Amino acid sequence: MSKVFLADEAVNLIADNAVIAVNSSSGLCCPDAILKALGERYEREKHPKNLTSINPIAAGDMFGSPGTEHIAKLGMLTKIIGGSFISGPTSAAPPKIWEMITSNKLAAYNVPSGIIFDMLREGSARRPGVFTKIGLETFVDPRLEGCAMNEKAKQNPIVRLENFEEEEWLFFNSLVPNVSIIRGSISDERGNISFEQEGAYLGAIEMALAARNNGGLVIAQVREVKPNGTIKPHDVHVPGIFVDIVVEAPDMLQTTSTPYDAAISGEEVRALDSFKTQEFGVGKVIARRIARELKRNWVVNIGFGISANVPRILLEEGCHGDVTWVIEQGAVGGIPLLDFKFGCSANAEAFVTSPHQFSYFQAAGFDASLLSFLEVARDGSVNVSRLSATPHRTAGAGGFVDITSRARKIIFSGSFNVGSKVRIDSGQLIIEKEGKIAKFVDEVDQVSFSGARASRQNQDIMYVTERCVIRLIDGQLTLTEVAPGINVEGDILQRANTEILVSPDLKEMEPALFIDKKINLDLKS
Repeated sequence: MSKVFLADEAVNLIADNAVIAVNSSSGLCCPDAILKALGERYEREKHPKNLTSINPIAAGDMFGSPGTEHIAKLGMLTKIIGGSFISGPTSAAPPKIWEMITSNKLAAYNVPSGIIFDMLREGSARRPGVFTKIGLETFVDPRLEGCAMNEKAKQNPIVRLENFEEEEWLFFNSLVPNVSIIRGSISDERGNISFEQEGAYLGAIEMALAARNNGGLVIAQVREVKPNGTIKPHDVHVPGIFVDIVVEAPDMLQTTSTPYDAAISGEEVRALDSFKTQEFGVGKVIARRIARELKRNWVVNIGFGISANVPRILLEEGCHGDVTWVIEQGAVGGIPLLDFKFGCSANAEAFVTSPHQFSYFQAAGFDASLLSFLEVARDGSVNVSRLSATPHRTAGAGGFVDITSRARKIIFSGSFNVGSKVRIDSGQLIIEKEGKIAKFVDEVDQVSFSGARASRQNQDIMYVTERCVIRLIDGQLTLTEVAPGINVEGDILQRANTEILVSPDLKEMEPALFIDKKINLDLKS
């Protein structure tokens, strides 16, 4: 019997109360045609109802691939377990899924992306669950929030604290999906799936195994179905023995707002001079200062935000290739893309699955991580996952907790406060209007990263802003560098809502960072 179905036919096989796992990262690998058909079926029939959705990374975006938005309907979706969630600009209306979360219309859990992949992998092997130290002393820890995003989630905890061999561990039960929905590029008639036009694998094979090994259904969306024998064995990432149904969707976007870019999938090499470098300004100053911390031959993880521009600094300075960039979606090397295409890299050297990438991150196999902050606490803790006033501006924690729990060196970056207006004039930083909301505070709204735990683990932690550099030294925020033109007392210490110590070796930030010409970057081994 043919495995090729129409999307409407495929979703008719999804029953009420099903647990569905969706392989996606925003628009990247998003099986949007299947999710759309699923939502449309519910509108017609009010079935399937009471679904649980598992999303290790956000499924869909606000720019052409609605993803989870198709099924964010009262009565249809009653629980969501997500590493991250659809996010977008403050000016945009909140996504429906966020309205459901904040109004307590479904139980919502923000579980670190890597742990969700671990839970699925344990489910595929019929093992009971995951013991991990990832997330201890953060919002993941049941002594704080236990991953619960609202009151409904608090009623049914997803994580518990256990003592094993005289050490504290977090324990998560395995996840067993009834249906896994994945996406690839090409399928043959037997359901062998290749990914040659995708910018990542994410966790496709892990999700397929989790459903298949537990008697579930695997539905794969592809751009094209070809005759048997046309896909080479080494090009098959998900074999047909794991796939029940194939849905052809020839018009699917490759990733966010992108119909197709062969450099994202590694089918073509994009010329280096075609990448736009960052315009001069305070964001570039921060990215340059971060770049000064790196060493040749390092493997460096980067996250969304200011730090995503650091690879462009190295490119502009003639240092491209001195550092290998790694991102949670699975790309190794190349140049990570910016804004809402972040998660893709052009000219990648390799793609690994997200679960393997997270294993690499969780054990700190890499050299450094460059990440953003929303708030920083007195003990160095960071909030990056919750912005109570406009929750859809943040995507949740994603892989942040997996990455930071053991990372040897972390450079957090962001503006010093919210709402300030600053400019650079003749190598001096000028504050034209001071911000009204402090980012350095006694306690953060949500602990995404524990400064106290980092201090005990001897992690190297620093915070780079436009007006200063702060390091976590002996558990204390310590000012070590100040921008030219900035007054330590009036522009930094009095503008923070917590204590910041001043290093006896305080120095001025490198003047070259504040001048609109190359800084002669030379990474040392």
